[in-house]
Amino acid sequence: MNKRFSSLVEIKKNLTEGSIDMPSLVNYYLSQIEKNKTLNAFLEVFEKEAILKASEIQQKINNNSAGKLAGMVIAIKDNIVYKGHLSSASSKILNEFESLYSATVVERLLAEDAIIIGRTNCDEFAMGASNENSAYGPVLNAADTSRVPGGSSGGSAVAVQADMCLATLGSDTGGSIRQPAAFTGIYGLYPTYGLVSRWGLIAFASSFDQIGPFTSSISDMRLLMQIIAGKDDHDATMTQVEKFNYKVNPSTKPLKIAYITECIEHPSLSSDIKQATYSVIEKLKLQGHTIEGINFPYLDSMVPCYQVLTTAEASSNLSRFSGLTHGFRSSNANDLQSTFKKSRTEGFGAEVKRRIMLGTFVLSSDFYDAYYTKAQKVRNLIRQKTLAIFETYDLIITPTTSTPAFKIGEKSSDPIAMYLADLYTVQANLVGIPAISIPHGLDKESNMPIGIQFMAKPFNESLLFDISESLA
Repeated sequence: MNKRFSSLVEIKKNLTEGSIDMPSLVNYYLSQIEKNKTLNAFLEVFEKEAILKASEIQQKINNNSAGKLAGMVIAIKDNIVYKGHLSSASSKILNEFESLYSATVVERLLAEDAIIIGRTNCDEFAMGASNENSAYGPVLNAADTSRVPGGSSGGSAVAVQADMCLATLGSDTGGSIRQPAAFTGIYGLYPTYGLVSRWGLIAFASSFDQIGPFTSSISDMRLLMQIIAGKDDHDATMTQVEKFNYKVNPSTKPLKIAYITECIEHPSLSSDIKQATYSVIEKLKLQGHTIEGINFPYLDSMVPCYQVLTTAEASSNLSRFSGLTHGFRSSNANDLQSTFKKSRTEGFGAEVKRRIMLGTFVLSSDFYDAYYTKAQKVRNLIRQKTLAIFETYDLIITPTTSTPAFKIGEKSSDPIAMYLADLYTVQANLVGIPAISIPHGLDKESNMPIGIQFMAKPFNESLLFDISESLA
């Protein structure tokens, strides 16, 4: 077998016709992983397990008892735990940590007969916009290996981009699914906050984090979201709705769509991405939708607000990694204090330590009101102003990123420049609304993929899927 499949629908058709079977499909993806191993997208491949699972699922297919995801070979980001498997969040401090339970999303995938083929590389504890912060080396963009794939879910994005599996799960705290999706030319979704369970996601910033899918097709994204979304008693922030229906809506009702003028006219936006965004706007107008420019004067406040709040939450969440109960413990420690200090110093990477220290600073008694309290007020203002837009408009359209994928090492010495890579994506996380990045051609100068972002009001993922399919 030597064929790239774009969707589960296509795979199921071939399985039904008998032109492929599950063992040959899994072996195809294993061969693709081996072929592309220099991209460093996978930290671990569950080869034997996947081959055994393929035979089991083929029997279910033969008996007409297979689940909805039979035929889907998927990978999970290294911060999503899987019982009996290593989960490190790409950090040395969790080196050789084996999870005692599976994340809710993993349980739901397995219950519908998906095959999990491995765990993917990411920025350490999901902190980064380039996938250069992993303790296990950077991930390379398959379109140009001198460039980054985006972060923090770069391994998950490249695994789909390079056809190493059909789909993947990542996590998105400030753009960590959508930015890599844009850089690699695939679809990536940040779901409404509280739609997908965070049980089993190694936390970065708990009021921002959400698990979401990378796919090559919207049909696969619809199906994956039907499986992983919905109430989970393990997560108190979850919606209480049991199941969601993301089937295709045949309605052709014209929509009102807003574009944020400050985003498209921002000086950091590349000319090709600006032109691409306007070309999508013109295409939407030809489809009968109303597109209007609006002002949103808080664009340049969003990344600072995001950084203050997420570093504060990271400082709290990562305090549990002390070298005492699990994970890395320094061999140079000789008492309790040195165990804490040396284990964390040696176990965490530079970017994670930077964010922990920033978060500890903004939470300190002397600066709490000046930074953390003020950032919460700004977040509330951004939320109110964004939700007010949806009283008039159905969708907001923006570029996903300011530039196409940048060169490896280009921004690694300038943390501020790296943080600004999230300029267009953090709004959705600050507000908790769903956002999708869809591929839209190539940048002329670099020949690298470009992404366009749509945002919708809470729990309106179906509309994002519908508009994305209309532009495919």
